[in-house]
Amino acid sequence: MPCSLRKTSILCSLGAALIIGCVYLWLQQFPRLSEHSLVPDPDPRLADLGKAPDWSALKRYDGVLSRDEFDTALQDIYLLGPNRHFDITNEGVRVASTISQHVPRVAFAQGESRTSPPRYWRPASELPLAPEGRPLDGVRIAIDPGHIGGEWAQMEERWYQIEETTPVTEGDMTLLTAKLLAPDLEALGAVVTLVRSSPDPVTELRPDDLRGYAERLLSGAPEEKITSLSERMFYRTAEIRARALLVNNTIRPDLVLCLHFNAEDWGPLPRKPRLSPRNHFHIILHGAYLDSEIAHEDERFELMHKVFQGTHEEEAALAGVMATSFLKETGLPAYLYSIGRPTKRIGPALWARNLLANRLYQCPVLFFEPYVMNNNEVYERIQSGDYEGEREVAGSRKRSIYREYRDAILTGLKTYYEFRRATK
Repeated sequence: MPCSLRKTSILCSLGAALIIGCVYLWLQQFPRLSEHSLVPDPDPRLADLGKAPDWSALKRYDGVLSRDEFDTALQDIYLLGPNRHFDITNEGVRVASTISQHVPRVAFAQGESRTSPPRYWRPASELPLAPEGRPLDGVRIAIDPGHIGGEWAQMEERWYQIEETTPVTEGDMTLLTAKLLAPDLEALGAVVTLVRSSPDPVTELRPDDLRGYAERLLSGAPEEKITSLSERMFYRTAEIRARALLVNNTIRPDLVLCLHFNAEDWGPLPRKPRLSPRNHFHIILHGAYLDSEIAHEDERFELMHKVFQGTHEEEAALAGVMATSFLKETGLPAYLYSIGRPTKRIGPALWARNLLANRLYQCPVLFFEPYVMNNNEVYERIQSGDYEGEREVAGSRKRSIYREYRDAILTGLKTYYEFRRATK
């Protein structure tokens, strides 16, 4: 190449590099612009970080339920107070809205005819025949390890540590349980996906991204309250909404297993926690909306999906078998909520509550709450870590708490699908 051409080429390359570098430096002024754009303005008509509903989507439920079926579900499962937001006639139901003037009426089924509900999940009764010994064959299961863990555990306040012992971190404990559970479910034929496979959050947002939202909600509040709210919006709200998008748009499972550990009040100091003699178990199903919750338009919209898809029927049937399995495998007593709590009792150790994950995941969801993390015996079992077989822990021989948790789920799922699903 002639010298003059080589010099020209070099100068062009340097010029392009300079332009790219300048553009890069300019973009650094907006390091999280795309993520900030995901945060809506607060709207008292919507739940935190909620979006205005597309009411037209409800027309796909025409002819799915009769009026009696809709009324029964609303009153027996979903509402804690009177119906103030659903205009119900013999012909159909229209949801009240101040955001939209065009909310369609969903037509009720008339007579014995029914339209099959459109949904991405399949109840056990609609699954194809299963091969012998593989009762979960083809069942799509999402395992959702509750909370986050790792460096985020202390922010979530699902963490405590006594002196120099191993920290008790719920997010890491649920992830360990999930990773033990997944291969055994796959051995039974299930198609398994972990909603979270590391201690990192699923959401791309961070507390700083939600600070403006918190400031608008708490106008004039002290700095520490705004910081606390922005953190809570990160790990409790944005995180669950991000997981819901993953569940509903990508994984599309037949069932979600939300793994958690419970806790009693351990006081304000996570390094000097109170240990409790109480230990118990329960499963949370979706339902029991407070009046303040059903006042949010997006929550009414999400409730309509749950009612018309018949989610509760599959959840309750499955949860009943799972509760029996857990109570037998663990020996834990069934938890009882105190009077006045926003719940409805569905059965032994089964309670309906309106939790964000249960509401947003558009499929059956079992929200497990076994073991009190700050119970004396549970604390010793956590300190023993995971291990095969049995060890002497807290005065008797016991399995690893994580494997006991796994085995209770495996036994319950195997029992349910063997009973509900025909084999080849």
